[in-house]
Amino acid sequence: MMERRLWREGSLGIAGKVWQTNWFYLLLICCLAAVGYVALYTAAGGSPQPYAQKQLVRFFIGLVLMIALAMTDIRIIAKWSWWLYALGIVLLLIVARYGHVGKGAQRWIAIGGFQLQPSELMKIFLALALAHWFHRASYERVGKVLFLVPPTLAVLLPVALILKEPNLGTAVITGTIGASIFLAAGVRWWKFVLIIGALGAALPIAYNHLHDYQRQRIITFMHPERDPLGTGYNIIQSKIALGSGGMLGRGFLNGSQGNLDFLPEKQTDFIFDLIAEQFGLVGSLSVLFLLLLIVLGGMLIALRCRHQFGRLVALGISVDLFLYVFVNIAMVMGAIPVGGVPLPLISYGGSVLITAMLAFGILMSVHVHRDVEFPEANSWPPGK
Repeated sequence: MMERRLWREGSLGIAGKVWQTNWFYLLLICCLAAVGYVALYTAAGGSPQPYAQKQLVRFFIGLVLMIALAMTDIRIIAKWSWWLYALGIVLLLIVARYGHVGKGAQRWIAIGGFQLQPSELMKIFLALALAHWFHRASYERVGKVLFLVPPTLAVLLPVALILKEPNLGTAVITGTIGASIFLAAGVRWWKFVLIIGALGAALPIAYNHLHDYQRQRIITFMHPERDPLGTGYNIIQSKIALGSGGMLGRGFLNGSQGNLDFLPEKQTDFIFDLIAEQFGLVGSLSVLFLLLLIVLGGMLIALRCRHQFGRLVALGISVDLFLYVFVNIAMVMGAIPVGGVPLPLISYGGSVLITAMLAFGILMSVHVHRDVEFPEANSWPPGK
């Protein structure tokens, strides 16, 4: 009984926090990173350079950050939520002004030798800020329109800045994370119906304001065979790689599309094709099952948490992970237009990997501190 009371007050110490850590979830994360290492090893034709070794170093750096976050009291993270959100907005503004341009988009900031993509961090910061806003709000308060204006603006601002880069895929994911937290916080479902209806009516206008390459992606999605050596090349080669693996695959390092460089961006956006080609349907489903376990594990953490802040944050992060997986797999299958969304911990990229590890660290913190008591509503400005 005494131990339970000390735990709620956050006074149990580091030994108790280590005991409370979800080690099975940590094992799943390490298994996913191992899959990523093998995939990147094959992307380089059977060499740890230039992808796999760098990714491994980044993973261990991220692992240290994840464990440090897991041991940090979730209430401390909550207090910094809006400051982190403000930092994310500042970084997006810096990207708009001084960002590095690559492949027609301005999405990165050069910090030393590292290319930081602030839009990835912004999704996590947004989940924290919205959870802070809603964590003590009553059902009646959530139903008031004026109460919903600030968090709505908090969602629209980063979405607009990310669209400006341009990065449509990440902007849609960011907006969806915000919508999922609104819904979980108790916002009435009919308001979402009205918003979805308004967005549907605005689609023709939005299409006219898309960049040329974005409109081309939609046209290619509908008719990839119209330009098989140009705009339709990526998705056609992706489908060939997916189908050529068969049930058990061609074998380790024996994929023709990957080895002969027919497959574009095989270390990032289309890395799942390498897995499917070499390890077949069985290997592909195994990786998808591992990803599903990680997403469901995040949802379970949300369900087991006793405070609203942790539930909403864990939900937002789990939705982010799910959308990463769904969009990437649907993209390489040709079910949706190609959008440049990578697979977490599998695709090559420092920003995505470090952001994913930070997200896992926050999830772990929610789990470790799932029973702590938050301050009363009157000590939080949004709840007044």
